[in-house]
Amino acid sequence: MDAYQHVNNVAFLGYFEMARISLFRERPPQDDESGRRRGLIVASHEIAYKRQVVYSSTPLQVDVWITDVRAATFLCRYELFDHGQLAVTGATKIVPFDFGIERPRRLTPEEKEFLARYADEPAG
Repeated sequence: MDAYQHVNNVAFLGYFEMARISLFRERPPQDDESGRRRGLIVASHEIAYKRQVVYSSTPLQVDVWITDVRAATFLCRYELFDHGQLAVTGATKIVPFDFGIERPRRLTPEEKEFLARYADEPAG
């Protein structure tokens, strides 16, 4: 919260991160056939503020879904609602990563299938 009792702009990236982690919780990082750790990293963020969010005890609602699935990237898109009104939108570009060789990698067919389950636009 800032001096005007607004939720600070950097807090929204944290809200988006929590929604993204919740989405991927059922699919933790995995090892490949050679035992190297595979996972996902953030390449970039985009955020647009539609209206101010004033501190309140009422929880914010964040919708998250997947778009733009490519061979080696995809987007997590977000809509954040404050008291039922759209307040912030955003997107995070995600890159699959091989931590053993510290390089990006391609999405596996299983990962693409998992992402497809969350590819619909949000209902809100």
